[in-house]
Amino acid sequence: MTSRFICILRGFCLRFVFGPLKHGLFVAGILSSGTRRVQRSALTFQMKPVATAALLLALCLLSVAQEADSTFKVDVKLVNVFVTVTDEQGGPIASLKKDNFHLREDGLEQKIAVFDKESALPLSIVLAIDTSLSTRKDLPLELASARRFTHAILRPVDALSLYQFSETVSELTSFTSDLKAIDRGIDRIRMGSATALYDALYLGSQALEPRVGRKVMVVITDGGDTMSKVDYQEAVRAAETAEAILYSIIIVPIEASAGRDIGGEHALIQLSADTGGKYFYAASLPQLDDAFRQISDELRTQYLLAYYPSQRVSDSDFRHIQVTVAGLTTDSGFKVRHRTGYYTSKSH
Repeated sequence: MTSRFICILRGFCLRFVFGPLKHGLFVAGILSSGTRRVQRSALTFQMKPVATAALLLALCLLSVAQEADSTFKVDVKLVNVFVTVTDEQGGPIASLKKDNFHLREDGLEQKIAVFDKESALPLSIVLAIDTSLSTRKDLPLELASARRFTHAILRPVDALSLYQFSETVSELTSFTSDLKAIDRGIDRIRMGSATALYDALYLGSQALEPRVGRKVMVVITDGGDTMSKVDYQEAVRAAETAEAILYSIIIVPIEASAGRDIGGEHALIQLSADTGGKYFYAASLPQLDDAFRQISDELRTQYLLAYYPSQRVSDSDFRHIQVTVAGLTTDSGFKVRHRTGYYTSKSH
């Protein structure tokens, strides 16, 4: 119902209901305390039955109208979905058009309001490097490869924030496109002891949330988590709320370890899939470089699909997103990656 209808109801109350009342009410005005007081005069007042019924009806309608007015004024937010499409060899496909894509939310077809190829949008990257004791042997190779990645991917419109995490999480460089500043941050990386992996994912996601454009987190770790303050579910929700795409580079030790903690490893694999990213295993410098190269290639060939959600059929706080590409099937080796959904409210 519109505000105009509410105004008409108010006018009805004043003109046709309160008009017939005997002169028995008056408004005292604003008291010195700043409050208003309504007083009854010595004269009594009477209402005819018809006027009473009309008053009650009008007040009910006015209440319903005001409630409806507040209920249906919904701020429908544009939902962004970043999509990566790869062929059977894993190479990005960059030639698709808007008509190739079909997008659904909770099973309902959605109209794509915005379609764009993402190479021009600003890119915000959180690069988080595991510096716990378990990565000591591989850390110099990781840093060398990470340095090459930042020099290859960053443009003046992009920005990168560098984190290290062990028993604590530290931001070494705030978001910047200054390669010299990033190099100095990499030079300051020092070894720690334990691993707070989920804390790093959570804090990195929080840093990305207010950023504009594409938001990416690249994590280099052996996958263990030994002392995070937040749990996996909190890390997942933070990443999905931030619309962050997670790329995980999991360092595999050369010597097999029967007691190796693979819980964090599986968590990274799942979270990478849920956010539309990817995971890689690396046990050597060439494999590290290849992982970074694939990440760079994908970030240059992503698609943006954005839509205003239509009628929702679910009361769940989480909305599921499905994207398909006409003519491409997963059976033939093609893959379509995107975030699996979004939350309609922020976590507390």
